[in-house]
Amino acid sequence: MAAIDVRGLQREYKSGLKAVRGIDFSVAPGEVYGFLGPNGAGKTTTVRMLVTLLRPTGGSATVAGFDVASEPARVRERIGVALQEAALDLLMTGRELMELQATLHGIPAREVRSRAEELIGRVGLSEAARRRVATYSGGMRRRLDLAMALIHEPEVLFLDEPTTGLDPTSRATLWDEVRRLKADGTTVFLTTQYLEEADQLADRVGIIADGLIVAEGTPAALKAEIGLPHLDISFAECSDLVQARELLLGFGELRPAPEGVDVSVAVAAGAAEIAPVVRVLDEAGFTVAALQLVAPSLDDVFAEKTGRRLEGAAEPVAAPA
Repeated sequence: MAAIDVRGLQREYKSGLKAVRGIDFSVAPGEVYGFLGPNGAGKTTTVRMLVTLLRPTGGSATVAGFDVASEPARVRERIGVALQEAALDLLMTGRELMELQATLHGIPAREVRSRAEELIGRVGLSEAARRRVATYSGGMRRRLDLAMALIHEPEVLFLDEPTTGLDPTSRATLWDEVRRLKADGTTVFLTTQYLEEADQLADRVGIIADGLIVAEGTPAALKAEIGLPHLDISFAECSDLVQARELLLGFGELRPAPEGVDVSVAVAAGAAEIAPVVRVLDEAGFTVAALQLVAPSLDDVFAEKTGRRLEGAAEPVAAPA
C-alpha cells in the first residue's frame, strides 16, 4: 500500500481558478519524495489538501491508507506537518512547547519528558530548551517546529520548504534529520525551492506546473532525459584533433565543442569515465591541459519541463559534510 496515493486530484476555487487540475502520483512507504514547482503552480494547494487543511473538489487522495476527504481525523493522527510559517507560542520555552505537543498527541505522561528531550537533542536545541521561543533565531524556530512534528512518530512527514532562509548550519541539521527519518522508515513529502536539496535528499521528484504534473522520476533519470554528462577537454598542445576525436569516439558520441575547448564527448558513466579517457589520451601522446565534467542538473530539467527557472535555483546550498 502506498504511503500517499493521489488520483485525479483537483482543486477549483469559487472564482473559477483551477489551482490543481487532475494530478496523479504515489509515494512508497519510507520514500523521500521531492515536490517542485514555481510559485502559483499548485504546489502549496496540493500539500494543503494532503494534510487535510483544504478539501479537494475532484479526484481522491489517501495518506497512510486513509482518505483525506472522508477520513481527515485518521489522516491527522498519522502525519507530521512542518509548514513554512511555524505557528509557535513565543512566550513558552522550547521544552514546554514540546511537552505540550506530546500531551496533545496522547503520549503517556511517563514518556513525555524523555521523548521531548530526545527530539530537542536531535535537532540541536538542547542548550536552548529552557529559553523562551521569542529568543530563538528563525533557524532555531524551524528546527523546533520539525521536532514538534515528529513528537508522535508519524508515518508520513510533510515538510514545506523547511530550509528556506536558513543559515548553512541549520540547513545541514535539517538535511541530516531527513536522512535519519528515511533510514528509520518514515515517508517524507518534501517541497523545496532548492534544486540541490531535492537532488541530495529525494528518492524521486515530481514537478508541477500550471496545476499539472509535468515530470516525475528519480533525479538521475530526469537528468538523463535532458542529456548525458559530457567531458570538455583542452590539450596543452594538439596537432592532430582528428586522431583525438577518433580515440574519444570509443567512449561516446562527440558533441560540438564550446569556445576554448578542443573536444567534447558524451560519457554515459559520468565521472567514472574520466580516468580511462585521460589514460587513453596519455598513451597516444596527448597532454590534457584542462578537463571538465559537465552534467545536466535538476535546474536544467525544471527549465525544460516548465519553461522557467525555479526561484531558489541559483542560491548556494551548503551540503552537510
